[in-house]
Amino acid sequence: MLFEHVLVVGAGQMGGGIAQVLAASGRRVSLHDPYPGASGKAIATMRKSLGRLAEKGAALDPAEVVGRVELVDELARADLMVEAVVEDAAVKQDIFRRADGILPPEAVLASNTSSIPIASLAEATGRPERVIGMHFFNPVPRMKLVEVVRHPGTSAATAAAIVELARELGKTPAEANDFPGFVSNRILMPFINEAVWALHEGVAEPEAIDTIATLGFNHPMGPLALADLIGLDTCVSIMEVLRTGLSDSRYEPCPLLREHVAAGRVGRKSGQGFYIY
Repeated sequence: MLFEHVLVVGAGQMGGGIAQVLAASGRRVSLHDPYPGASGKAIATMRKSLGRLAEKGAALDPAEVVGRVELVDELARADLMVEAVVEDAAVKQDIFRRADGILPPEAVLASNTSSIPIASLAEATGRPERVIGMHFFNPVPRMKLVEVVRHPGTSAATAAAIVELARELGKTPAEANDFPGFVSNRILMPFINEAVWALHEGVAEPEAIDTIATLGFNHPMGPLALADLIGLDTCVSIMEVLRTGLSDSRYEPCPLLREHVAAGRVGRKSGQGFYIY
């Protein structure tokens, strides 16, 4: 499986970054997003990111990389689809259902989902053996990890091909089985949620909570700043998947987190979350 042509569905923060690293590897990329202006914004962000990398000495031509990305109005035939849309199971299942009817039978269908079980996406297709999770981390061009998630029906050949692709993109693949939240968010979300509880109960201010995490735990970013980067709405969605999927109330989002989301203060993408941007 060479994956010379990749369809990326979703041109947001994650999808745009995924398209960038795929194009930078020499692959042809079709980028699709139904929201007006989303794909154009992704291309602009890509140009800035590639420009910064070139200034730092990266061996790439920004114009050449962007030139490998084609904006498409519909799902396109490709060797691989990487879905990176909103963390909503019904939306993702619809994309997988439609992609199954459009992409060639030998194509692999992958999801960048942070928490939704891959098996539930595979059920929407007639090729469950070729469905897999390919969970990148934000910001995609800089973060090295790709969580490769196999559901029980994923073939060994599909998993091996996606692991190899991750390596070719300069990433480090780590394989996980198909449980809600996989490994990364099963660990990360309770950490973030407990930091929000500390703020909610008046234990400390956001700056202090994040300083304790960065300096005390040697984390590059504090949990509240990280939640703002991920998106507080996304954090709530992931926690709800964990709570329901694992039948465990400890994953219930803190009321303060829900309050921010209800008010539209969802982090960097809205200009305000636990911090103002």
